[in-house]
Amino acid sequence: MLISGLISAVYSTLNSSQKLDFGIVSDYSKYLMNNGVGGAFVNGSTGDFVSLSVEERKTNIKHWSKYRSNKFRIINHVGHTSIDVAKELAKDSVDKADAISALAPYYFKITSVEKLVDYCKEVAGSAPDLPFYYYHIPVLSGANILMSEFVAIASKEIENFAGIKFTQENLEDFRKTKEHKARLNVLFGVDELFLKSLDCGAKGWVGSTYNHIAPLYFEIKRLYEKGEVDLAESLQSKAVLFVETLNSFGGYNGVAKGFMSVLGIDCGPSRFPHNTPDKKTYDVILEKLKTFGLEKYFGKNA
Repeated sequence: MLISGLISAVYSTLNSSQKLDFGIVSDYSKYLMNNGVGGAFVNGSTGDFVSLSVEERKTNIKHWSKYRSNKFRIINHVGHTSIDVAKELAKDSVDKADAISALAPYYFKITSVEKLVDYCKEVAGSAPDLPFYYYHIPVLSGANILMSEFVAIASKEIENFAGIKFTQENLEDFRKTKEHKARLNVLFGVDELFLKSLDCGAKGWVGSTYNHIAPLYFEIKRLYEKGEVDLAESLQSKAVLFVETLNSFGGYNGVAKGFMSVLGIDCGPSRFPHNTPDKKTYDVILEKLKTFGLEKYFGKNA
């Protein structure tokens, strides 16, 4: 199964009491599909998995799994500092996801390719019938290992190894990883470098801003394929402005989650330590984004 196109790293939906609330998930999934998004990456960094209990993560994927289809794939992130918990979450995903993913343990950090392969082999082997994607995000995991070296071993050692969620700005390593003879599915995860990833042959992407401005990326891709690179670059600059603007109001993660309510999908507040501004602040943010010409690229909640 090849996962391609835009995959949204989705938010974990909460109520005002900061408890998981799945009343909006049906509308959320329809909204994503309406904007051309081909799937959801559940329980990831955008979904604040580190602030969720194990049972909450299980409940989260259970509800998102209801919206699986051939047109909307579900990937469940199962990584944890405890390998036993990661294996438990992998097993729990068997009848709920199209694929699983796991980042490296991020407190006592993995520093060798061999140890990373061992960890991934254990987790992937707990759900052998599901494709396994290693979640490469060294800025958060601390596992700063070249993926081109990792895949050379992992592709031989892990039977259900399908690819990488590559969230790092090292485009040369991304290119080498993608071109490895194993021909793995390498999904790019830095939204601000979407255009440059096209030069590297990217076919699939996982990111948080696909929740908000997916139409912008489809237009970047269309212009790139037409050879109108200057116009594509101008739109990519708008994507960067989107991230920078939300980040400037107290931190991107929390502010971006709250911005979903502006688009008609209220995902609720963020958990500590993220910040969720009030409505007046979002009015200011919206006006600022309009001055950049971003409003026309907002996701449509039809």
